[in-house]
Amino acid sequence: MYYLGLDIGSSSIKAALVETETGRSIAVVQEPEDEMSMYAEKNGWAEQHPNDWWQHVCKAISRLKSENNIEANQIKGIGISYQMHGLVVVDKDGKPLRKSIIWCDSRAVDIGNKAYETIGEEVCTSSLLNSPANFTASKLKWVKDNEPEVYKQIYKFMLPGDYIAYKFSNTINTTISGLSEGVFWNFKNDNIADVLLGHYGIDENLIPDLVSTFGIQSIVSKQGETESGISAGTPIFYRAGDQPNNALSLNVFNPGEVASTGGTSGVIYAITDSLSVKESSRVNNFAHVNYTEGEEARIGKLLCINGAGIQYRWLLNNLDVSSYEEMNTLANEIPVGSDGVCLIPFGNGAERMLNNKDIGTRILNLNLNNHHKGHLCRAALEGIAFSFVYGMEILTSDGIKPTVIRAGNDNLYRSEIFANTVATLINQDIEIYNTTGAIGAARAADLHKGDFESFGKRIMENDYVMTYKPLEDKTAYQEAYNNWKKELEIILKNK
Repeated sequence: MYYLGLDIGSSSIKAALVETETGRSIAVVQEPEDEMSMYAEKNGWAEQHPNDWWQHVCKAISRLKSENNIEANQIKGIGISYQMHGLVVVDKDGKPLRKSIIWCDSRAVDIGNKAYETIGEEVCTSSLLNSPANFTASKLKWVKDNEPEVYKQIYKFMLPGDYIAYKFSNTINTTISGLSEGVFWNFKNDNIADVLLGHYGIDENLIPDLVSTFGIQSIVSKQGETESGISAGTPIFYRAGDQPNNALSLNVFNPGEVASTGGTSGVIYAITDSLSVKESSRVNNFAHVNYTEGEEARIGKLLCINGAGIQYRWLLNNLDVSSYEEMNTLANEIPVGSDGVCLIPFGNGAERMLNNKDIGTRILNLNLNNHHKGHLCRAALEGIAFSFVYGMEILTSDGIKPTVIRAGNDNLYRSEIFANTVATLINQDIEIYNTTGAIGAARAADLHKGDFESFGKRIMENDYVMTYKPLEDKTAYQEAYNNWKKELEIILKNK
């Protein structure tokens, strides 16, 4: 018997099967094999049609069943992970009224910034734990202001994962964790964020019914069975945004535990039990998957680094090298600190953790007689690692006391230079696991039973790869980081 896990990304849909008894991953497929289309009618806009997600979900399920010779009645539950901060609006028949405004669409930035100024920093940070910024609530306000005929027809708004669950079940609902990522949740009062809804003039009736993150959220309908190939009556047991789900996939639930990813962009997601917020302009705060009303808080502090792996990919494409392996080999021949070469990696747009400044990528202290591409490779890996360390300093100032970092065995965390640099400078172990968001979502379907201990044990048994431990002598690393940080602060002061 199996659980099905879905990861609804903006570039593709991933679907996974895991055994219900052991949590062992059986198969993972991706649809489409190339990236999904994205619509950008204007600069800064990004939209996708929700039914495109559903069509790819159905194709992925069909492939999983046929390629693994599995019948629909062997799938005993569904878990869903999804791209955060998206907006889906539907009419009374559940039909989308427009394309989804997805996470990377920036049209609502000014709306959110003005709301922050008007409502006030104290109320936003104490109640919402965030600036309204460019989150789902601000996107809904944009629809209200710019597409009033669409807004009048809205029966409910949904997040991307809510819509996929609806297509399976013909039931519209959401979770506290989901609402919090759209800044619809008041943490101070543990209820819907009336202060923001009132400011935006949004009717509370547009909010879906609330269900628990873990439990029977809805069941597959006859129509859902016809379209998806999953048996009617199959429960949807779990739903969460991709970053909280990534943390869950790495068994990150408790204060001090930190999940990290190092892909095109980098993410540090740290758990705290405190509602105190000092860095709301640089760090996002959401209800973690195990947040429960009236109980001790479980907040996920999310810090994003736009300029991370994209820089290393740029070097791959523009240096005379054939692969990342060759780049890593060249970098390993250079000492810690890259003989003075310093690379500032923020070349992928504005950086929230730098107070939304766009400072670009900078190559500093390059000596044309002594330095070569190996120095650039090493300096790039160190520069990205230093940006993670800088981010951890921000999270520490916001009350995080890290006890362990867990990361997936992919992208930057496959580099010993990167991982050793981060582990040594923050003086924490970094545990590496072979897992994905879709596998995590599939396993999370079993958490309706409430057995978090067995869940964590299965991750260790099935996925654990290795641990990077802080090096005893951190002198060279600290000196290199201090030099990098000094260069960064000069740039920020003059920007």
